[in-house]
This record gives sequence, C-alpha cells and structure tokens, in this order.
Amino acid sequence: MNSDIVLWMFPALMILIFLGFPVAFSMMLTALGFGLLRFGDTLVYQFAQRVDDVATNYVLGAIPLFVFMGAILERAGIAEKLFDALYMWTRRLPGGLAVAALLMCTIFAAASGVVGATETLVGMLAIPAMMKRKYHPRLISGTICGGGSLGTVIPPSIPVIVLAPIATLPIGDLMAGILVPGLMMSGLFILYILLVSALRPDYAPVDEEEDPRGLGEKLVFTATALVPPVFLIFTVLGTLFMGLATPTEAAACGSFGVLVLAILYRQLSWRVLYQAALQTISLTAMILAIVLAGGMFSGVFFASGGMGAVQGILRSFGLDAWSVVAIILFIAFLLGFIVDLISVVLILVPISIPLLRIYGVDPLWFSIVFLVMLQTSYLTPPMSPSIFYLKAIAPPSIRLSDMYWGVIPFIICQLCVLALVLVFPGLATWMPELIYGR
Repeated sequence: MNSDIVLWMFPALMILIFLGFPVAFSMMLTALGFGLLRFGDTLVYQFAQRVDDVATNYVLGAIPLFVFMGAILERAGIAEKLFDALYMWTRRLPGGLAVAALLMCTIFAAASGVVGATETLVGMLAIPAMMKRKYHPRLISGTICGGGSLGTVIPPSIPVIVLAPIATLPIGDLMAGILVPGLMMSGLFILYILLVSALRPDYAPVDEEEDPRGLGEKLVFTATALVPPVFLIFTVLGTLFMGLATPTEAAACGSFGVLVLAILYRQLSWRVLYQAALQTISLTAMILAIVLAGGMFSGVFFASGGMGAVQGILRSFGLDAWSVVAIILFIAFLLGFIVDLISVVLILVPISIPLLRIYGVDPLWFSIVFLVMLQTSYLTPPMSPSIFYLKAIAPPSIRLSDMYWGVIPFIICQLCVLALVLVFPGLATWMPELIYGR
C-alpha cells in the first residue's frame, strides 16, 4: 500500500462515524481494512500486541478507580452540605448562588476527575435554588455548563490520564501543568458572573434574607463541610504532587478515601456499592475500548508510513511550527463536535506529538493547549456535550436557546485562557518545573 493512501484512513473514519457506527468500532474497522491491505494476515499479531499493551498499561489502571470514586462521591451526601457552606459566604455577592455553584464545580472537579458527574451533581443541587430566586435561565445554563466542563482541565482528569502515555509524558507533569490554566478558567468564570450580575441585577437578584448564624457557627459549619472534599483532593493530588504515590496509587487512595467518607456520612450500602460498581464497569469498558481502538488505528497509520506522508504534505506547503499547531488545534475543535473527548485525543495526539517534536514544539505545553481547546469544544454549540448533560436535568422552562446563548460568555473566557497559554507558555510549564524541576 502506497504511503499516501494511508491518509485516506481519516476520511474513512469520519464516514463511518457519520453513518452512526460507534467511535471505537469505527476506528477498529478502519484499522482492520487498511491494515489487511498493507500487512495481510500478520495484522492479527499486531492487534494482539495492542490488546496486551492496553491490558498491561499501569497508568490506565487509574481510570476505573477515578470512575468508581466519582460514582461513590455522587452518593456520599457531601455535595449538599458543601453547597450550603459555600453559599453561606457568597450570598451577599452579586450572583452569589452562581458563584457558589462555580466554586463547587471547581472543588468537585479536583476531587473526582469525571466531567459529566460534576455537571450533573452540581446542576441538580444548584438549578432548583437558582430558579427559586429568579435567576436568568441563560446565567443558570452558562454557570452549570461552564463549571461542569472544568473536569477536563482540572486534575485529576480522565482525558489527562489517557493523553499522558500516548504523548509519552509523565502524568504528574501533565496534571501539574494543566492545574494553573484550569484555575485561571475557573477564576474568569467567577469574574464574569460577578460582573454580569452587578450590571444586570435582573439576571441574578440579590438574596435579601439574613443568615441567622453567627460567625463562630459559620466557621465551624464551613470547616466540617470543606474537610471531606479537601481530604479527597489531598489524597489524590497531594500524594501525587508530593511524590508519595503514582497516579494509579493516588487513584486507589482516593477510592478508599471516598468509601471512608461514605461510611462516615452513613450513605454506604450494598445497593450503593452495586450501582457504583455497575457504573464503573460500564464507563471503564467504553473508555478502554476506545483506547484500544485508537491504538490499533494509530499503529496501522504509523506502520504504513502515514507520518512520512503527513510530513511530505507539510513540507510542500512550507508551514512553520505555529501554523502546524494552529491546524491541529482547529481539527481538534471540529472533531470535538462529532466525537467524545477521549476519541479526539486518541485520533490526533499519536500523530501530532511526534510531528511537533520535529518542529521543536514542547510536547507538554502543546498537550495542555490541546486540553484547553478540547474543553472549549466540549462547551461550544451546536453539538456541545455539556449542553446535552444540562438538558437531561434542567426543567422545561430553561429552553435550548437559553443554553446556547448562556454558554457563549464562558466560551469567550476559555478562549482568553487559550490565548494566554499560547502567548505565555510558562503558564503551562511553571508548575511542573516548580514541583518536579522539569
């Protein structure tokens, strides 16, 4: 098979996806068809090796542990108390309820690593409260969708766990690098909420009710509400960044920690364990099937000379490093409309990282920029997965048009963070250098 023909793997993959085939099966079928043309029967041995690589990958063992942690966290009774504690301090601010919801999204994103679980959990708590206080549907939609999307760029994050071994980067470096842009994004979201609520009081009426609790009582209540999620964050990120545990060990510590919290909150039962285990098996099987399919797809592409063909095309156009980065990010943004985030990582990163190394681009910096772009795609209409999550839990009074208009200011905030990381690469590399001396 001519090396230029292998480039048709991407149009073939897109056709299968548009025809309605699941992404994992689309990548497997494409790899199988082109692989048989190039390698014949020996392709079976290559695919068997890919299965063994995924099954024995130690880092990927963190995925079921983080999924299980998020599943138990949903049922542990921590969320309600934490939301009350945060709103107790933000209630006098413009848009205080929305600010509390955003802070809660940030904390839970850092405690679980599962994107959809954070949005669903916070949305079910915050939406009724904001509706009761006459918050504008657009502000409600933007806050829940924007806050829910933070799980992509605030560690621990499952897309980060999948991306790190593919990009041959230490997962600790990648998690440390994405932390600063993720917190910047959360800060910009909160700043927007404060500004729009101050300029448009009809968007977020101020809560006039006085909290009867005294300062001492507030401090005690806040401490007891914050201790569980802070404990989880330290158990996962603290042990990881301090070098006390590998990512998989940190995930195991987090799973054990959330079980302890569920016992303390008297929320742990056989039924809860069964539901969490079922959710863990289902999501993990889906994620690892996509990871395996991505390995097969990229393996056939590389072995068939696909990288040489791509380099030849880029050389013929005389593109520089920035142009190549821009093209890859644009393709990632478009793919985010069609397939899930992990599939985008598995389709593009195996090809992009070796290519960008040739151009002298820092793979850690690019990986963080890539994740920020994926998060932007996750939030952007018309195919925004974040909006689909919201639609499943929102009341009928919040229309789809409110959701589309509501996320636009948050997308602008994401683009601001993306621009800052592009212009100032140190925002992505400062934290890994500080922690690991990279």
